Amino acid sequence: MSGSQLLFQAVFALLLFALLVRSERLGHLLIGLAGAVGLAYGAREHGPLVLLAPFLVVLVAATQAASRYLAERKARFTADEERMLAGPLNGIPRAHARLFLDQGDWIDGDAGDTLIEEGKPERRLFYLASGRAEVSVEGQQVGSCLPGQLVGEGAILADDVPTATVRLACRSRLWSAPGEALGSYLEAHDDVRHALEHCLTLSLREKLKASNREEVDG
Repeated sequence: MSGSQLLFQAVFALLLFALLVRSERLGHLLIGLAGAVGLAYGAREHGPLVLLAPFLVVLVAATQAASRYLAERKARFTADEERMLAGPLNGIPRAHARLFLDQGDWIDGDAGDTLIEEGKPERRLFYLASGRAEVSVEGQQVGSCLPGQLVGEGAILADDVPTATVRLACRSRLWSAPGEALGSYLEAHDDVRHALEHCLTLSLREKLKASNREEVDG
């Protein structure tokens, strides 16, 4: 196989991988590499006059990567939000995470405040930064939520009414967002939806495991 054929196949492979990867940053990098290899292929086969198209590919990829980098650098987060990014939102790009967090608000709650009520159609997602919440089904306590955990992700994922009641057990600091706002945001940002759904699923799975351990220990 000639060198030109190898370069052509490399361009095709890089572009294919750029379409398949979920990471936007890695996709831009692969497109840029494909453009650079395309420059080498064009120069080898046809001389400098055909380098315009590959050069434009490299330029577009570089512009997108620079815009993404600047957006990441500009994103600012509080200490509570940084812990949220390192925990349940781990893996979501910082610029997208900033937009996601802007769909909700930070609030303070007191002991006895109801976050989620069993059977009620209103869906909200919470993040417990400090404090504690108790989970009950038909009046019986079945678990608890601790700092660093999401609350209400089951109803958000299933687009269904809550199957449990969650009340604060003490004064707490929370982030809260309505399910409708989150749904609209995710519809407009499909690249974030997959990552967020993965985060919510992991959070729900970990709480179910913790609940099962509590039942066994009990």
